[in-house]
Amino acid sequence: MRRRKWKFQKFQHNNNVTKEKDSETKNDKTYISKDVKVNEEIIKERVGIGVSFDTGVRTLNILGREIQIYYVNGLCDMVAITELLKELMKLDVRDRETPYVREAIENHLTHVQVEYKDNIEDCITDMLSGLVFILVDGEEKAFVLDVRNYPGRSPEEPDNEKVVRGARDGYTENIIENTGLTRRRVRDERLRHEILQVGVRSKTDICISYIEDIADPDLVDIVRKELESIDIDGLPMADKVVEEYIVNQGGNPFPLVRYTERPDVAAVHLYEGHVIIMVDASPSVIITPTTFFHHVQHAEEYRQAPFIGTYLRWTRFFGMFVSLFILPLWLLMVLEPQLLPDALDYVGPNEDSNVSEFMQIAIAEFGIELMRMAAIHAPSPLTTALGLVAALLVGQIAVEVGLFTSEVILYVALAAVGTFATPSYELGIAVKIFRFILLIAVVSFQLPGFVIASTILLLLLVSIRSMNKPYMWPFLPFDGQALWQILIRTTVPNLRRRPSIVDPQDPVKQSPE
Repeated sequence: MRRRKWKFQKFQHNNNVTKEKDSETKNDKTYISKDVKVNEEIIKERVGIGVSFDTGVRTLNILGREIQIYYVNGLCDMVAITELLKELMKLDVRDRETPYVREAIENHLTHVQVEYKDNIEDCITDMLSGLVFILVDGEEKAFVLDVRNYPGRSPEEPDNEKVVRGARDGYTENIIENTGLTRRRVRDERLRHEILQVGVRSKTDICISYIEDIADPDLVDIVRKELESIDIDGLPMADKVVEEYIVNQGGNPFPLVRYTERPDVAAVHLYEGHVIIMVDASPSVIITPTTFFHHVQHAEEYRQAPFIGTYLRWTRFFGMFVSLFILPLWLLMVLEPQLLPDALDYVGPNEDSNVSEFMQIAIAEFGIELMRMAAIHAPSPLTTALGLVAALLVGQIAVEVGLFTSEVILYVALAAVGTFATPSYELGIAVKIFRFILLIAVVSFQLPGFVIASTILLLLLVSIRSMNKPYMWPFLPFDGQALWQILIRTTVPNLRRRPSIVDPQDPVKQSPE
């Protein structure tokens, strides 16, 4: 990651020296002048007031001093700004002769959160984030008020993490709302929400959330330093760009961080000692560090009785296993019928086809993926019609014309259902990729190819490390108690210790009775 960053900086230096010099100039702080007119000229030139219709300034004369209120339409709560203007105008009527102008204005700012900035760069950044700042003639510090009111939707249940019973709220694209949804479930005075801005131009807000006396301080420092080291113009793809900077994904298709849009899931991981990363303008939060088994858990398992939760978990495990191995194993049995036991001699195509079994599977897999993408991009009223067309084309006409056999359609459908049953979308795509690799190995080398490809898959999983944590924990390295909790949905009163994989400062979750 460091080498990639160095190369990026070298490329900028060799190809855009002027831009680099401009960036260095912008990093120099321009401190607020006592002459408000000087500040006004600089700010108008920097943010384009008078050119951009959504940036503006309101000038008032209060107690013999000129004050200027800078704002951005669409990001501010105009009701709060109106109340502020009313209070300042009343102040001018009541206390015209007071010599303490700054103190009088400060005491009449009708807002609970007031900060002070002494340079124009910080003021402009806050303004473009939805805050307002107030300049007073003769003063070298500005008042900054947080009146953000970002446009967005209300918290709704995430489409890809639905539960039969449980909370129906979910994270939104508003980072302020997301921190509130988290704190509602973690009313601990030691919960920390550290905010920083990433992106030379975008100044995207990123929040690092953790519980101070649980999370590993070294882990928090690593996450903080990785975020602070990001050097890029902006984060238009939000959390996905952040993920690519903080973990070294490389050519590995398996997800190294977990995404969730459910505040209750994020709260559970905070209590365990994980670190949560929230990126403004993204409804998903990043949970780190995570292992392979974090991606196969679902909130529904903990909304049911332990026995039912275990049943759901094992059903999901079976679906994932079927998704990965059923097609390669079926193709292997077709290519080497002598491997079939007598009880399964019915397995295999009963009718001839003009296309080989491998090509049938490849075409069907490609067709299902194409239909999935079409369903995502198609308008909602057309998705039902699209499903009917797909069922007719793949399920009936393709079989009648001899392109597919019925058995291929059956096993491809089972593999697709297992993929959709995987809780993590990213993990489901990775399973699909390795399923195709296994198919290629089987059609090329039959049984030895299947064995070697499966072994390579296991070795790859064992070799992966996420945030310097073993990806296959607690299977390798082996932790019997933790593995039992993954295989069996343990009752909450029996979950007395936090996962050791995150190195929690307080490993005991609840004391024994």
